[in-house]
Amino acid sequence: MDGKLQNANVERISNFNWYRDVCKRFFDFVFSLIGILLLAVPMLIIAIVIKIDSPKEQILFRQKRVGKNNHEFTIYKFRSMRQDAPHEMATKNFENPEAYITPVGKFIRKASLDELPQLFNVFKGEMSIVGPRPLIPNEGKVLKLRAEYRANKILPGITGLAQVHGRDEITDENKAAYDGKYALNMSMLLDIIIIFKTVFDVMHSRGIHEGKK
Repeated sequence: MDGKLQNANVERISNFNWYRDVCKRFFDFVFSLIGILLLAVPMLIIAIVIKIDSPKEQILFRQKRVGKNNHEFTIYKFRSMRQDAPHEMATKNFENPEAYITPVGKFIRKASLDELPQLFNVFKGEMSIVGPRPLIPNEGKVLKLRAEYRANKILPGITGLAQVHGRDEITDENKAAYDGKYALNMSMLLDIIIIFKTVFDVMHSRGIHEGKK
């Protein structure tokens, strides 16, 4: 990124933004609470099905992820893989992900239902509903790219601009660029567009790719 442009971007992100710094957190808190209450029964059903499918394994998958200002936090997801799957590795880097994904896991991943527990991360203030997807600490290349675009200065999200522009089908460089674009242009309208586009993509299973290309 050009030095002058990067400095201008740093200043824009550093300046007070009413929506980003006040309203967005309020909306995240309210809508994550509503989501948790409305989806409590479906999440309970998913948890029971996972337990029936794998009685000896855990229901939730917990993993360290990198959040705002590179602070690490524990992300929550419904477990969709066997316990012996590589833990500190992004699924996109698996040589043979199908060997680890459980039958139930295949369905909930395709429908993105494994992401529902992240509503608790949003409620706690560790994530936002919309923002860059949180990375694993050892994804150094993408973390560096995000830092260049200043996308590490905002809360990560359940969905984001990169997710609705290809998700697993675009390069790390393009993902970081989209995350940086979102950080610079964050607004209520953009968040609403991303949420509706996410629902459309999930319904059509767009952008999902397991393992290395």
